[in-house]
Amino acid sequence: MTFLPAKPAFFLTALAGGWLALAGCQSGNGSAATTSTPTSGAVAVAVDETFAPILQAQVDTFGKLYPDAHVKLRFEPEENALVDLINGKVEVAVASRELNAEEQAALAKQTIYPRTTHIGIDGLAIVLHPSNPDSLLTIDQLRAIFTGKSKAWSQISGQKKLGDINVVFDANRSSTARFVRDSLTRGAALTPRVFAAESNPALLNYVAAHPNAIGVVGVNWISDHDDPVAMKFFRKVRVAGITARPNPHPDDFIQPYQVNLAQKTPAQLAQYPELQNYPLRRNLYIINREARTGLGTGFASFVAGKNGQLIFQKSGLLPALMQARVVTTPKR
Repeated sequence: MTFLPAKPAFFLTALAGGWLALAGCQSGNGSAATTSTPTSGAVAVAVDETFAPILQAQVDTFGKLYPDAHVKLRFEPEENALVDLINGKVEVAVASRELNAEEQAALAKQTIYPRTTHIGIDGLAIVLHPSNPDSLLTIDQLRAIFTGKSKAWSQISGQKKLGDINVVFDANRSSTARFVRDSLTRGAALTPRVFAAESNPALLNYVAAHPNAIGVVGVNWISDHDDPVAMKFFRKVRVAGITARPNPHPDDFIQPYQVNLAQKTPAQLAQYPELQNYPLRRNLYIINREARTGLGTGFASFVAGKNGQLIFQKSGLLPALMQARVVTTPKR
């Protein structure tokens, strides 16, 4: 399938016991309006499949705590998820960006003023076939690959046996595709040798079977060492080390481990030159359009609260409010 690129808080605090009892009304999930409370009822949440593992873990835990709460995840490309949110087909969406001015205006016409909460920090992992020796890549090299300026692996490091580079994304109009378009290619057209695998598992399986492939996947698909599914994929591919530094040394290349997703302060970077920020990191938001306090609000508060943030921490992503501690060796 040919890949066709698309055209171009508040924080909810932990729910108190009395507040949990407040009833709300939610609608717009594609069915008749249903009564719900922050811990009961039904609500649909639209989310890009690249965040499926972490959101499924959130839903599973929330459901165990509140058996009368039925949160249904709708996996679809991020662009579609936000359109469904604006059109009222879902009450909640999870996205790697906040709503833009046009989207906010469309909701304001409906007298809807959504609540956007920063819930975590994710990274994009660049995955390769295990036999690929080019496991250290600069941002400039990635930009050349994704725009087609570098068409063969021989242009990266002289490895002629790998042949032409095949680039694979998870889906058309996905959050990963948008990130690459906005942050790497800067609006330039993608290489003709790019296609959508239609799912993250399909992407990982394709890269594992094709030595000349390079894929872009949400790091939560391969970061949770307690998840056998994530570890199955992790063992099948090779995660590239990335750097944005010019003329880098081998130690400059970093992978999207949790500590590398943490934003280092200018003071830390100045004091410890060996530190750097992983260049393919992005924020994750939960956007709730409920007019009243319903299950969507309860679920959003859970994800942004202590228990939800611990799930982020366990998964290998970076929680929004529980920053990783950067440990460095003092200079002598």
